[in-house]
Parts: sequence; structure tokens; C-alpha cells
Amino acid sequence: MRRETQNILLVLLGGALLKLALTGTYLRYVKASLQPWLVATGAIMVLLALVAIARDVRGKTAGHEGHEHTGRSPWLLLLPVLAVFLISPPALGADTVNRSDRTIAQQNSASGFAALPDEQVVSLTMTDFVTRTAWDDSGSLDHRTVKLTGFVVQKDGNTFVARLAISCCAADASPIKVRLLGGDLAALADDQWVEVTGRVVPGSATKDTAYTPSFTVSAVTPVATPEDTYES
Repeated sequence: MRRETQNILLVLLGGALLKLALTGTYLRYVKASLQPWLVATGAIMVLLALVAIARDVRGKTAGHEGHEHTGRSPWLLLLPVLAVFLISPPALGADTVNRSDRTIAQQNSASGFAALPDEQVVSLTMTDFVTRTAWDDSGSLDHRTVKLTGFVVQKDGNTFVARLAISCCAADASPIKVRLLGGDLAALADDQWVEVTGRVVPGSATKDTAYTPSFTVSAVTPVATPEDTYES
């Protein structure tokens, strides 16, 4: 491959990383804390390419040209870079939840839960809510009105609100879901983001239900898709 081609590809790949990191698109693939590393990596790649280009220009000006080999179709290496610039795949959603048999509550247990705030309606993350219903023997959520935010999943005649939790990137995503009861829930579309208010059905998160709690809904409000769709 010619050096010019190598340098251009390096610039474009570094630019693609910077685009992902600076526009927030990276949140579809990795957790928010990795943004500085993506920015640094992209900037270093662009800088290295620019330095190499400057050295090549100086070398040619001085009359020193090296021997170069041109491989077969080196520009095909541009395809993954172009994919980053031109294709914007959505974050993982209902299809991922439906294809997975595991849930975050099956993989983790917890103890020593913090006391819930003394509010009429308690806003919780999906992870906190599901983990509490599965492992908090004190029943801290019983008879408490809770507000959850997630996307809709329709499966086998049941309606769920769900999120995906990641440790590092989308490749290790684990579903977190809650079965919704009451109202005209079948009319909700897959992947529609909603805010649901209601109460947990005590004792519904068991091994038999794969630690998926049931939630009696009192209100459902459509909301915009958040910038960061995953929970950590």
C-alpha cells in the first residue's frame, strides 16, 4: 500500500473516532466514561498521520523518494471508515431483550440497600428497581409508587418496559425488564420510550419469573429517547 494511502486512511479513521466521541454517537457502543479515551485515540491517530504526511512532503522536496508497493484494492479499507460516517445504527433495543434469556438480576445480587427517599413518587433506575425487587427482603418497594423510564418490549402477549445495562460496551449488554400490568398496553410499540408510574406486585420477582417483577401501571407517558440509552 502506498504511504499516501496509509496516511489518508489513518486521518479518516482518527476523524471517525473523533466524530463518534464528540457528537455523542459513541454512547450507542460504549459507556460514557470512555469518551476521553476515544477523543485521545482519535486525536493521536490524526496527529501521527499529519506528521507522516509532512515528513513525506519534505522528503520528496529534497528529492528522496522511497520504493513503494501498491497492493490490491487498498481503498477497500475505507469501507469501515465510511460506514462510521454514513451509517448510524440505532442503540440496542427490544430485539436484543427478546433474544436474551438472561437478566441483570439473575447475574447479580445485592445487600444493604439505601433507604428510599421520602417522596410520594420515587424515581428509580431500572437496575435499582429490579435488583431491589429480587433481593431486598425488607420489601422496601411494597406499597410505594415508583416512576421508571425505559423502552417498550412486546413479547408473547406481554408488555415490558426495559433498559440495557453495560459494563464496558454494547457487546456485554444485559437486559433489565419489568412486566407491565393494566391499561391498554398492547397499543404501545416496540422500542417506544415511556415513563411509567405504578407499584410493584410484591413477590413477583422470583426464580420462576427469571427475577422479572410485575408492575401495576397507573400512568404511561411517552418521552423522548435519552442521549444515553444504557444504564451502567
